[in-house]
Amino acid sequence: MQSNVENLGALERRIDISIPQDQVQEEIDKRLKQLAKKVKMHGFRPGKVPLKLVAQRYGAEVHQEVLGDVLNKKFSEAVTEHNLQVVGYPRYETKQNNDSPEQYVFSAQFEIYPEIVVGDLSQLSIEKPVTQVAAENVDKTLEMIRKQHIQYQAADRAVIEGDRVKLDFNGTLDGKDFEGGKGENIYLVAGEGRFIQNFEAALLGMQAGEEKTFDVVFPEDYHGKEIAGKTVVFNVKLKSVELPVLPEINEEFAKRLGIQDGDLEKMRDGIRHDLEREVAKRINTKLKEQAMQCLMDAIPIEAPNALVNQEATRLMENTRKDLTDRGMSAGDVQLTHDMFKNKAEHRIKLGLILAELLKIHQLKATPEQVRKVIEENAQSYENPEEIVKWHYASKERLQDAESLALEANVVQWVLQQVNVVEKPVTFDELMGIA
Repeated sequence: MQSNVENLGALERRIDISIPQDQVQEEIDKRLKQLAKKVKMHGFRPGKVPLKLVAQRYGAEVHQEVLGDVLNKKFSEAVTEHNLQVVGYPRYETKQNNDSPEQYVFSAQFEIYPEIVVGDLSQLSIEKPVTQVAAENVDKTLEMIRKQHIQYQAADRAVIEGDRVKLDFNGTLDGKDFEGGKGENIYLVAGEGRFIQNFEAALLGMQAGEEKTFDVVFPEDYHGKEIAGKTVVFNVKLKSVELPVLPEINEEFAKRLGIQDGDLEKMRDGIRHDLEREVAKRINTKLKEQAMQCLMDAIPIEAPNALVNQEATRLMENTRKDLTDRGMSAGDVQLTHDMFKNKAEHRIKLGLILAELLKIHQLKATPEQVRKVIEENAQSYENPEEIVKWHYASKERLQDAESLALEANVVQWVLQQVNVVEKPVTFDELMGIA
């Protein structure tokens, strides 16, 4: 079949398709005869309905069905002839055909996948952060763990930062109660920042049993629209004050962290091991981010609109579900398709590039690599063996692990092509600790 392809844009194409009317009519007659053998019609035995009546009843429907089937077949032949990879489905339009009235003529408009040419990456550079876990990092982490195991005891004094207090509060806006403005027997740690800053600051210096009224100005961007940017009057009754008590670093503390014999050196070694694992994870994340950016920079392609729109819709629906799961209603946040367009375009481009690299370089994931991904993920849980079994019990979870292994193979391939420059950084810099 001879056909011409018209370029309408970077990835948009159009093909004109001609279909002889007698070819369509021949197929219509064939299908009507087949239909007549089984159609039921009042006054006739099955299979004995006259073909003329079958054509009157079902002719238009069969005509559309045949025309669609023939059109799709001709389109498939045309794109195969021109070696085009079509994205999604074509949009058909009927064309005027005064020159050859015995022909149906349609135009098919569609998108194709971009051509992906992987060029030379040897001139690109990637920085690999390098750091060591020092004793002071272990000390700081140990101190954080101590704070996570903090206990409180009653204090016969005024509130200072770090104290835990129990209180009742009632807030009013213009003299009226508002949703969420009242609480009883609420615990909070003064200065921790979980409540509005002005509210926590007003508690400092109060004694158990004391009652106080004060104003709090809520931020303009506060999630509760009713009180955002407004001044609320709070009446607070302080019921108790407790001071924080950090646990001692001793044998008992080590046992609480899972060291059965309470050996402090084993505890520190365990913390160091966890930090080193986290360092390796952060380094791999940095390398992956740069590797993916290298591919995006070195292989500029257009993303098919059909795929971008699908991905943007998926991202929007996932975000809407996430917000709903967190208790927010659809009216709280107005989500639009355009909000997710850029992210969707980036994901589609990167996905197409990765798929091409996996294909041309045969970067397959071995069962051993998949197992390694699963085991590394399981290490952050209390019962790693159970997490490993959990992954292998689900085909979907196993596919997710395989995708991560494939991604890791692409990153390794990129690192072999580019210049990797080691860059010494501090532990805090790598971890993003201010």
